[in-house]
Order: sequence, then structure tokens, then C-alpha cells
Amino acid sequence: MLSTPLIGDYSAAPENSALRAVRVGVITFPGTLDDRDAARAVRLAGGTAVELWHGDADLQGVDAVIIPGGFSYGDYLRAGAISRFAPLMEKVVDASKGGMPVLGICNGFQILTEAHLLPGSMIKNDHLKFMCRDQLLRVENNSTAWTSAYGQGSGMVIPLKNQDGQYVADEKTLDELEGEGRVVFRYDGFNPNGSRRDIAGISNAAGNVVGLMPHPEHAIEAGFGPDSSAYGDVALGGGTDGIGIFTSVLTSLVAGGK
Repeated sequence: MLSTPLIGDYSAAPENSALRAVRVGVITFPGTLDDRDAARAVRLAGGTAVELWHGDADLQGVDAVIIPGGFSYGDYLRAGAISRFAPLMEKVVDASKGGMPVLGICNGFQILTEAHLLPGSMIKNDHLKFMCRDQLLRVENNSTAWTSAYGQGSGMVIPLKNQDGQYVADEKTLDELEGEGRVVFRYDGFNPNGSRRDIAGISNAAGNVVGLMPHPEHAIEAGFGPDSSAYGDVALGGGTDGIGIFTSVLTSLVAGGK
């Protein structure tokens, strides 16, 4: 008699010693919400997740860093503004300038703009309300450390949940981002927060630092993801379009010898 597999059976991490050797740090600030989700995404992609505390000054020899979503320091001053001065962020800034891959998700994206690792800023959604929905994105640049698993121009459906998600920048900066191919993700079909030019995520000039507002770590595991996918019909909760973000950085680090 056939037994019904558990949901987790569909998302077992690949057994690959080279990927497992890649250490990806996940930073926790006071008010961080999605650090465990990001760490699980790293593990399901095949890598090793390393917990990092904002108050420390040691990156513990990690090969890449994820700044996850949440409401660091309660967004009391401005989203991401206080976290920008955390001791560990000084190390992240230095490491990113040396080429270390850094990903900022939602509040992490806000922190990256506050730390001037990415241009522009994040302000309140144009409708002034918190929004939570499954969002279709288009991958505009698949040559970054975090997007190589996707086809150029391909779609992905991942959850979006924010109140300060409207990306803004002056026209000169926006033109530079467009001209240099640094718009990495764009909202497709519907702009949920008024972001300029439908921008959902960008990179630095080198392509190792990427920030995006939606949450790929919430679309990595069958049974717990969105009810839809850009790659065809899926079962209830079966959307896993976000896992490619995490496999991308692991494979790019292995290919580059870290």
C-alpha cells in the first residue's frame, strides 16, 4: 500500500558537499521577523546557514550575507535607518566592497539603501497601507550573484508584505540603473506600492549586492508557498519560485571558488 508523502519530502535539500561547504550568514536585528525563514531557504538550497547577531563585529568567515525582512528597531526612526549603524553592518559594507555577495530582503533592502550600498530610498506605499499578496515579478537581470538560476526576462511569483515598500530615486539615478542593467526585478502586471518604474529590486554596479522588496524565502518549499507559480500550475501552496535566489548564490560561489 502506498503511503502519502509528507510535505517536507518534496523539499529535501540536495546532497552536495560543495554546496554544503558554502556558509551564508543571516543577520538578526531587534525586530527581525524572517531570519529563520531565510536560514531555512539556504539549507533547502543545499548550503549552510550561519546565525549572525547585529551587535557582533565578526562575520564568522561566511561566504555571503543575507539581511532578512522584518521591522528592525521597530522602524522607529525610519525603516532600516538605525540598523545601518549596527557594528556588524560595518563588516558587511567592507566585505561587499571586496566582492562578497549580499542580499537584502524587504527591511534588508531598506537597510542596504540606508547603508548606501544601494542607491535610492524606500518610502511608504503610495496607498499608505500595509500590503500582503503573492506578487508576480519579472527577472530583468540574471547575471547577478543572486539571479543566475533564472532565465533573462522570466517570471517568478513570491509573497510581498510591506508598508514602506515604495522605491524612489531621482531621475538621473533611475536612468543610470536602467542604462547599466541594475534593475534586477520589476513588478509585472501590477505595481503594488507605487515604486518608480515598477522597480522591485536592484543591484550595485558589481552585481554582488542585491536588494528586493518581495520575499523569495517564503516561496521555497512545496506546501508552504504561494498558490501560483510563473512556471505553470501548482498545487495549493506549491509555489517555489523563490528557491532560485538561494541556489544562485551557492552555485556562483562554488563556480568561483569562493
